[in-house]
Amino acid sequence: MRFPVSIKGVLFYEENVVLLENERNEWELPGGKLETGEDPSCCVIREIREELSVETAVDSIIDCWLYEVLPQREVLIVTYGVHLIKKSPLRVSDEHQRIGVFSLADIEELPMPEGYRRSIRHWATFIKNKACR
Repeated sequence: MRFPVSIKGVLFYEENVVLLENERNEWELPGGKLETGEDPSCCVIREIREELSVETAVDSIIDCWLYEVLPQREVLIVTYGVHLIKKSPLRVSDEHQRIGVFSLADIEELPMPEGYRRSIRHWATFIKNKACR
């Protein structure tokens, strides 16, 4: 069995995570489908640029998991921790209904896959521990 691959980025903006609302009324991380021959880290940078109009850099891979988007339709999700190269306003593309920036407490109540929450928590902990060094 083969699965489509979606590369997502966990991006914090002013200490809150950036999420996009999709056509299924779920919140998701910015990112998208890996193109043939494309490096996953280049994919997440390209997708975030297209969806949010900001430039980012990849820090490290966070997680990888299967998500059943629709019954019997699974997608392999790969999440990366990313950071802004230069702070600039976030703009949502026409691929999503709206953009939101949420605290860690806020994400608990949002309709979104648990794998995204896990990636967000992991990246927030990594950033916090890195800042304490």
